[in-house]
Amino acid sequence: MEQQPPPPTKPHFLVITFPAQGHLNPALHLAKRLASSTTADVTFCTATTAHRLMFPSLPSSTSPIHHNGITYIPFSDGSSSSSSRHHPSDAKLRSFMLQIKQVGSKHLTSILQDFATSGRPVTCLIYTMLLQWAGDVASDLGIPSALYWIQAATVLSIYYHFFNGYESLIVSHAKDPSFPISFPSLPLFQIRDLPSFFTITSPEEPFFDILDGIRNLFNDLSLRRQAGGKPRVLVNSFDELEMNALASMEEHMELITVGPVVQEAAEGETGDMFEEDEKEYMEWLDSQEDKSVAYVAFGSVHKMSKEEMEEIGKGLIESQRPYLWVVRKDSRWEDVNFDGEEKQGMVVEWCKQDKVLRHKAVGCFVTHCGWNSTLEGLFSGVPAVAMPTWSDQVTNACLMEREWGTAVKAEVGENGRVGSGELARCLEIVMGEGERGVEIRMKAEMWKEKARKAVGEGGSSGKNLKAFAC
Repeated sequence: MEQQPPPPTKPHFLVITFPAQGHLNPALHLAKRLASSTTADVTFCTATTAHRLMFPSLPSSTSPIHHNGITYIPFSDGSSSSSSRHHPSDAKLRSFMLQIKQVGSKHLTSILQDFATSGRPVTCLIYTMLLQWAGDVASDLGIPSALYWIQAATVLSIYYHFFNGYESLIVSHAKDPSFPISFPSLPLFQIRDLPSFFTITSPEEPFFDILDGIRNLFNDLSLRRQAGGKPRVLVNSFDELEMNALASMEEHMELITVGPVVQEAAEGETGDMFEEDEKEYMEWLDSQEDKSVAYVAFGSVHKMSKEEMEEIGKGLIESQRPYLWVVRKDSRWEDVNFDGEEKQGMVVEWCKQDKVLRHKAVGCFVTHCGWNSTLEGLFSGVPAVAMPTWSDQVTNACLMEREWGTAVKAEVGENGRVGSGELARCLEIVMGEGERGVEIRMKAEMWKEKARKAVGEGGSSGKNLKAFAC
């Protein structure tokens, strides 16, 4: 009797990400999209510290959990801390990055081997920035892998060219923020528009290890290409949004647009490391007029100075518009007026940003321009006042204002801060009845439709993800 061949292995994707909110969100939403739109098994993996905060009721921080078609399993980062809010301002970043690589590599190897032994081998590992070593672990075990780029495709292209011919030019003009830089197939930028890490020249500077980690990532991608074939890179963007940037990288990488990868209304709430009382602020929004509220949020990392906070508070009051302002407890300063006069505004420690942006009362997003927030704003059709601080945020702000026409960038004064009058001016432009405001709101609505079409049935990003998963 002829022996039948074994049945084909069911696709099994393991998505692994760095334990920071800005990395967790897009990675988790991608895992959920893979689980809901394909027949593959999906596992989501992050450091124990973040896993513990995602599932605080678990008796053990190392316990795997199965929820809505996804297996959640932690890897050890060697940390005993209960907080996973590691970010570039952390003085211990260098030792943490070394530790997470050394300990995480060993633990990830065990996880992948255990899956293979149990009959559920991982067939593709998807890793995010700062976890380049995860791709190496997969290669050592003969498992295909793909980078998940969680910033703009334009930023991907800029980083590639920075590490391949442009670094000396940019570094030599680091003290001239208006110096023009022309990358192939991209808009003309000035030094001030580029990721802030580019002007780092000394290992003693606080963000050197981040730049070094990204350099290692691009070196690894180049080595993979030299070994045969273009490395696969999933990009959290969509074709119409960044057509030229995507085309500029075709020769070097196989870019697969799958975005905007944002939380969809039907998704569960798993993954947020902060807590909020949704009822109060949603009821407050319900009581406001359509498109009247300025929503103000600056992400999970940056802590503003007291002076910056005071200027923002004054600017919001001067605007005479209702506002919902997110200020984390660890970011608050005494003697700063957060609530305005006569209950003009509401201040919360955290909120479900996707739900807030889709609320009919919200008419403007005052944002730090992190890529997740940028995409959520586009997906919701909310125009923005751009107030970037560091990293890729400055490039995103430039794209929002100049390329997509959905934002006004607030100008920084000589003291390095956005003044109250400048914030009030920008809010009036975006939310007022002037010609520019009307055009900005029209562009925001246009990009909302294009973004939703991309991830909808038959859309470019939806088709790309299904083809990748086959």
